[in-house]
Amino acid sequence: MQRATTEFLPRVAVDPLKRLCDIFAAFLLLVFFAPVLLLTALLIKLESPGPALFRQTRGGLNGRPFTIYKLRSMRCEENGPNVVQAQRGDDRITRIGKLIRMASVDELPQLLNVLKGDMSLVGPRPHAQAHDDYYGALIPSYSQRFQARPGLTGLAQIRGLRGATGDVDEMSQRVRADLDYIDNWTLLSDIRIMLLTVPHLLLAENAY
Repeated sequence: MQRATTEFLPRVAVDPLKRLCDIFAAFLLLVFFAPVLLLTALLIKLESPGPALFRQTRGGLNGRPFTIYKLRSMRCEENGPNVVQAQRGDDRITRIGKLIRMASVDELPQLLNVLKGDMSLVGPRPHAQAHDDYYGALIPSYSQRFQARPGLTGLAQIRGLRGATGDVDEMSQRVRADLDYIDNWTLLSDIRIMLLTVPHLLLAENAY
């Protein structure tokens, strides 16, 4: 698919204060959630064989691939050309996996991605490469999402566009929200999105 080729990246991608806030907040959050991460990893190992940490290739800033980290929530994960998103009632999801997905605890290892510079606390959510290729061919503006570092949460998520995408129309709504975020980014908007993410996580209507 066509990647973002903009010579001059928007402020959201290069602002040094945003990056500094990402590093500081991600470090504090990792320290705070360390006991939760360790306990969850142990429970994952006890329930099903395989590593507690799941790695997958995603598209990052300017479309550059990076390895994303998640706590494993399924018995079998894919990272090939035919990646199947988890669906409601998916029997691949473990009992522990269902709980951590509902509260997005499985996403906490991505704080490591933030520290590494692969991701930001706030930005367009990264998708599997197979989904990038598929939707990139159908949605002309899709590649513009790569003008910002992907985030743990984003404007699309607080607008209720969270979870699996069922069709092109749903993904188009996410893309519009992502581009709205990129075009109108401010540090205050990041703070607002992070604060509004909390009640959306507690409701967890689209997480399974």
